[in-house]
Amino acid sequence: MKLSKEFKIGVVVVCAIGTFIWGVSFLKGSNLFSNRQYLYAVYPKIDNLIIGSPLQINGYKIGQVKSISLLQQGDHTGILVKFLITEEVEIPKGSIAKAVSADLLGTKAVEIIYNNKSKEFVKSGDTLVAETEQGLKESFNKQLAPLQAKAEHLISEIDTVMTVVGQVLNTKTRDNIDRSFEGVKKAILSLEQTAYKLDDMVASEKPKVDAVLTNLSGISSNLNKNEAKINNILNNFSSLSDSLAKSQLKTAVASADATLKELNSLMLKINQGQGTLGKLAKNDSLYNNLNKSAEDLDKLLKDLKENPKRYVHFSLFGRKK
Repeated sequence: MKLSKEFKIGVVVVCAIGTFIWGVSFLKGSNLFSNRQYLYAVYPKIDNLIIGSPLQINGYKIGQVKSISLLQQGDHTGILVKFLITEEVEIPKGSIAKAVSADLLGTKAVEIIYNNKSKEFVKSGDTLVAETEQGLKESFNKQLAPLQAKAEHLISEIDTVMTVVGQVLNTKTRDNIDRSFEGVKKAILSLEQTAYKLDDMVASEKPKVDAVLTNLSGISSNLNKNEAKINNILNNFSSLSDSLAKSQLKTAVASADATLKELNSLMLKINQGQGTLGKLAKNDSLYNNLNKSAEDLDKLLKDLKENPKRYVHFSLFGRKK
């Protein structure tokens, strides 16, 4: 059977189109003749993760990102990423699909982190746990934030210092500083003159100082020589103190104290006019009576002296009436 020229051209064109489609799919990382599995993950955000980004395990590519779409769930908005698995792998349930940086330029890839605790494996259409690695920008901002805070604090302190410097460098403050330095200069000169005078005084009083030091040396020598006597005196004082401590000094002091209290009580009663001594000390009637008796006795003696016959009469024959 002879094939026509048109049929041959049609077959060649179909093969070319199929080869083109297969080549484009192969360049995109999709093999039309391989086993296809699809997995999903929902990310809060994606940075530089695009369609065709590799899906890998420990750096080995097992698939790629097939599609990226916006997922609205109530008030929350997420990014739904569809993965195409082109390799025969078994991924445990609960494994994490972590978006990581593939290079320093920020290109993203998705790394599968196995959940070794699970004994079951995902099937086509299942959803993996999504996780995003901190990007270079976020990491840089996180490290830069403390430096920025320190820089702002330093700038604030520099501003404060400059304000203080500006206040210090005004005309009035400079004049005050000049006066202060002048006062310090005068004080230093005064101290210098005082030091000179002190040197002169020390030089003039040096013989006396030497004599005092010599006397002190002699006193020290005498103390060393009489150390035994001093120790003996101290021992005697110690013995005397022990004897006083052992004696009934406390009892004697207590007795004397009691006697003084009784004497004070007696003097208080006398001052208050109690008892014979109190009445004698406070009542002047006895004094007046004694004074009057003395006057009467004086009159009696005087009258006896002037008229002795009135009181004494001798008669052999009896007394006259």
